[in-house]
Amino acid sequence: MTPQPPDAAATEALLAFWRDAGVDACYLDAPVDRTVFVAPPPSQMVQKASASVTALYGGMSGAEAVNEARRLAAAAASMDDVAQAIAAFEGCPLRAMGARQAVFARGNPKGSILLIGEAPGETEDLRGQPFVGQAGQLTDRILAAAGLADQVFMTNTVFWKPPGNRLPTPQEQAACAPFLERAFALMQPKAVLLLGAAAAKSVLNTEESLMKIRGQWREWRLAEGGVSAPALATLHPAFLLRQPQAKRVVWADILALASHLDTAQVEPDA
Repeated sequence: MTPQPPDAAATEALLAFWRDAGVDACYLDAPVDRTVFVAPPPSQMVQKASASVTALYGGMSGAEAVNEARRLAAAAASMDDVAQAIAAFEGCPLRAMGARQAVFARGNPKGSILLIGEAPGETEDLRGQPFVGQAGQLTDRILAAAGLADQVFMTNTVFWKPPGNRLPTPQEQAACAPFLERAFALMQPKAVLLLGAAAAKSVLNTEESLMKIRGQWREWRLAEGGVSAPALATLHPAFLLRQPQAKRVVWADILALASHLDTAQVEPDA
C-alpha cells in the first residue's frame, strides 16, 4: 500500500485543535512511537521515576523544594525581596513547563485586602503581572465599583503559568506556599479575598466545595508568627466570563468584604 502524502489542511486543523486545547509547547527533541512499549527492568523503572520527579523540582525532591522556598521566603524583608526570591526559585515544577517568567503581584502592598487567585494565565505570563487579562480586567471593574480598587494587593497560589491554563496541583501550590505566606506576613491585611476553588482550598486547607464555603468568613492563620486575617472565598472572575449570571453572587461577596473593612476601621476608635 502506497502511503498517502499528508493533507496540509487536515494537519493545520489538527494543530489548531491542540493549540485551542492548550497544548502550546513540545518537550522532546525527537518524536516517540507510543505504539511500541518495551518494559525496562523494575529497578530501572524506579530509578527513572525518581529522576523524573526530582527533575520537576529543579533537581530537588518535593520536600527539599518546599524547604528551599521557606529559606528564601524567610530572608525576604519586603515585597520586592519576595519577588526576587520567587524569580530565583527553581523548585516549582511549573517553571519547567513552558512558562516565560515568574508572575508575583501587583497593587498596593500596604492596602487592606490581599487578593489571591489560582494561577497566572497567558496574558499574565506575557506581561509579568497577575490579573491583567480579561478576568483581571473584570476583577478591577468589580473592585472599583465597590470603592476597593486602591486597597488591594493581588497575587496567586502559584507564580508560573500552568500548561494549557489548567489549575495548579496541590504539589505545585505547596512549593509556592512559603512565598505566599511571607507576602501575607509582610502585608498583614485586614482581609483576604480568595478567588476560585483552587485558591480557597489551598489557603484554607480544606476539601469543602467552593459553593459550600463562598460568602463565609474563615480565618487564615500562619503556623508561625501569629499572623492571621479573616478570609472570604468567592467565584473566580474567569467563571463569570462564562457565566455572567453569577456576577450577582460575587457582588454580594464583595459588598460583604467592603462592609467588613468599614467595621474594622471603626472598631479601633470605639
